[in-house]
Amino acid sequence: MLCLPAVLTAPLAAQQESERVVRQLDFVGNHAIDDYTLRTVIATSQSSWFARAALVRALGLGAKRYFDELEFRRDVVRLIIYYHASGYMQAVVDTSVRRTPRDAYITFRIFEGQPVRVRHLDVTGIAGIVNERPLLRAMPLKVGDPFNRLLMQASADTLAAWLRNRGFPYAQVLRNFDAEAAELAADISFEAVPGPFMRVGDIVVDGLRRLDTTTVLRMLSVHPGETYREDLLYRSQRDLYSAGMFRAATVGMRDTVPPQNGDTTVDLVVSVAEGPRQRIGLGAGYGTLDCFRAQGGWSSYGFLGDARVLNLSTRVSKIGAGAPLNTGFKENVCRPLFEDSTSDTLNYNVALTLLQPTFLSPSHSASIGVFAERRSEFKTYTRIQVGANAGVTFNARRRVPLGLAYGYSVGRTEATDANFCSVFNVCEDSTLTSLRNPHPFASLTLTAALRTEDFTLDPTRGGHVGITLLHASRLLGSDKLYEFNRGEIEVARYIPFGRYGVLAWRIHAGALLPARITVSPGQSALFVPPDQRFYAGGPNSVRGYAANGLGPQVYVVDDSTVKDTTIVNGDTLYNQARRVATGGNSLVLANAEVRVRSPIWPDRVRLAAFVDVGQVYRDQNEIFSFKSLRVTPGAGVRVTTPLGPVRVDVAYNGYDFESGVLKLQSGTTLTDYRPNYRPRRSASFFQRLTLQFAIGQAF
Repeated sequence: MLCLPAVLTAPLAAQQESERVVRQLDFVGNHAIDDYTLRTVIATSQSSWFARAALVRALGLGAKRYFDELEFRRDVVRLIIYYHASGYMQAVVDTSVRRTPRDAYITFRIFEGQPVRVRHLDVTGIAGIVNERPLLRAMPLKVGDPFNRLLMQASADTLAAWLRNRGFPYAQVLRNFDAEAAELAADISFEAVPGPFMRVGDIVVDGLRRLDTTTVLRMLSVHPGETYREDLLYRSQRDLYSAGMFRAATVGMRDTVPPQNGDTTVDLVVSVAEGPRQRIGLGAGYGTLDCFRAQGGWSSYGFLGDARVLNLSTRVSKIGAGAPLNTGFKENVCRPLFEDSTSDTLNYNVALTLLQPTFLSPSHSASIGVFAERRSEFKTYTRIQVGANAGVTFNARRRVPLGLAYGYSVGRTEATDANFCSVFNVCEDSTLTSLRNPHPFASLTLTAALRTEDFTLDPTRGGHVGITLLHASRLLGSDKLYEFNRGEIEVARYIPFGRYGVLAWRIHAGALLPARITVSPGQSALFVPPDQRFYAGGPNSVRGYAANGLGPQVYVVDDSTVKDTTIVNGDTLYNQARRVATGGNSLVLANAEVRVRSPIWPDRVRLAAFVDVGQVYRDQNEIFSFKSLRVTPGAGVRVTTPLGPVRVDVAYNGYDFESGVLKLQSGTTLTDYRPNYRPRRSASFFQRLTLQFAIGQAF
């Protein structure tokens, strides 16, 4: 009976430990391995921010993590084992725990010591098969690195992959090492056993129901008689899956053991599961410059009995703000469109496209289609057109796809009188009417892109380089108004730092080479239509400016508002002058942004600080006038959602409005009123802030 109190006390103590909430979990002394990695190694974890912060944890919010004495002691062993596997054989882990009746504050104190480093790394068995020098560069573990067991296994896998991509599908790699803790050195050797050299034999396709075998074989990058390459098997598998006709696709060897009869060919099996032939997609959303929008699509896979895909897509926007579906949203939930005359009608796009996923080879694709659309750009222009296009994408599913497309359309561009008048310096009604009439537009476009981002919607590493060149001329079928050359280039990089931080930057530049046209007898101009000029400003550009608010501007007053003025320092300001963006013939943009986790809801919310630099120039020779560049710094919040990060940015604009011609509108006639007019911007700090809202990262 004397043992009974002790027996009862042990469960009671364990219960008290299990009721303690982990309010703090820190690592001290670790330099080679970061905190996040160490947290994933152990079982003990700290509570969420709401359950830890002293000011808000009394509310009872957030996820609580409880202290387990047994697992805590095992965590010490887990950390030591992980450090030893990472090459730190001298690592020692100590702990300190501050306990209160309800809380536990834990600190792991780590002495890493000096690592055991790789002294020699030898590879045998690859003579005449693999060049050793580039192979050693590709291996994750190198001479001089800490002796990490996981990286040693990854290096062996790298060697095996190199052999399997050179005709040795049954290659094996034997590993051996000799680590001397006293000398802090390790000697590693890899012995390659290539096995027989093989070529591709028969290719069997399983799982087909409607498609024929020939269709699948044409989409493969491997063919009978060629040298076996495992990377081409993976490429073929990706190409099959990306074609959209299969729910699943695998490409592999029929036999996983070497043949015993001396055969030098390996048979392949392609297993596929066909998806539905007909698919329908619907979607809806909201945008600050689109109001409510909706889209729908219908796709027919295996069209005409082959791998072709027939797509019918429709898209409408300005719902609730544009006729005939105007419900007055322009004055409330779609407030940015309130003063935008280009957004008073529904925008739409209807397109029918036939896609050939494999054109000439599995690497290339081709498409042909027809379309009709009405689209508007905020406070600048509206384009209405019908047309057709055809294009070929070389290396469509490879690292650097190259696209060549021809487009032909007939349509008209509607813009404000001030926009046309400022470009031509000709403002007669007859001239403006002629410019607004339908004209044919034909162009040849060349695009090239290299994309290495890890995630399209929210990249954290990698980057992209994109180039677009467009040529339009009468030789292609264009009207004389549409004769110009247009080029753009964009470079972006995403550099991770720490565990969750990202430094992102982008440079974007563009230029136009317009042709000189005659707009009226004795009057000529270098002209590019408003829908082809460059514009900047907005949530994805220079965020200190409203959409299309950066660059050349024209100001317009009419007979009824010209007398509404204010005198400031002897200068007459017109209170109701309308700003009209005219666009430019060249563009320079540069953005830099730092994104870090938020201390509140770190898994969902991130904070950002950014600087945007840019300008739109009327002429190319102004592009070197760096003094006219505009720099707008700011900060923002990103909230992760399934559709991408929802972004709210606030940028500071310390500049006055751009100067431009002030024009007086009397009825349908525009005349120059003041040659150089610049409205005043408020000196208040808060009134110089610009709020931007968007979905997706700025770049």
